Amino acid sequence: MMTNQQHRDFPPNPAERDGYRLVFDENFTSPEINTSRWFPYYLPQWSSKEKSKPSYKIANGHLTLTITPEQAPWCPEFNGQVKCSSIQTGVYSGSLGSPNGQHRFNSACRVREEQKMLKLYTPQYGYFEIRAKAKIGSNHVAAFWLIGFEDTPEKSGEICIMELKEKNVSNNSCINGYGIHPFRDDDLTDQFFEDRFEIAADHFNIYAVEWKPEEVRFFLNNQLVRSISQSPAYDMQLMLNIYELHPSPTDSKQSPPELVVDYIRGYQERASE
Repeated sequence: MMTNQQHRDFPPNPAERDGYRLVFDENFTSPEINTSRWFPYYLPQWSSKEKSKPSYKIANGHLTLTITPEQAPWCPEFNGQVKCSSIQTGVYSGSLGSPNGQHRFNSACRVREEQKMLKLYTPQYGYFEIRAKAKIGSNHVAAFWLIGFEDTPEKSGEICIMELKEKNVSNNSCINGYGIHPFRDDDLTDQFFEDRFEIAADHFNIYAVEWKPEEVRFFLNNQLVRSISQSPAYDMQLMLNIYELHPSPTDSKQSPPELVVDYIRGYQERASE
């Protein structure tokens, strides 16, 4: 178990990083999501842009993704009553009715709304970090992850950097889910971990990954927590989201969940330029 500053925000990192050049620097200074960096929908090929658009606000340099009571399930045909507010840095789908598209989470998925290919930020290798906090209930998940662009089915691996679930959060610690999922990439094996750390999830912490050709290294508040000796070998895109897994009771006193993000940074190794 890693010890840290409980009940305190972990401070922001300097923008400069030894051996790396900052190429993606999102500080959420505009009142609306910057569509030159973000595609503000969640996997709309399996649903539609209308159903998969996020509920959010931007204020004081922070993005807050939330789930509102009136928000509809994003993809009831393939994902039941799950609601999601999400943004991503690219999109790819096959033709209408085909099974081809990013993150085919259900074998029954078929393209319901064909999407024009869009690559806003799809790096291969680098260092990526997010400074974020989450206030979530028992039926919510907050996550930051990378997925293969998947213009061919085998480019489908996932690097999960942060996955917070309320059932794993206490006043003194939380469990973060992180690691690699292969999906249809036969060159990868599933290595996903849920480790408990002495941090307060509802305070700002820094979750990061260093993705190299031979390994993927995971960090929490600048401390290395695990190295995995495998690596997706193709370009990937960023995914940032919060989910409601099942409907809250109509008489629930629970406040809406929130994933609050201070910044997201992506770095390219100088030696690879």
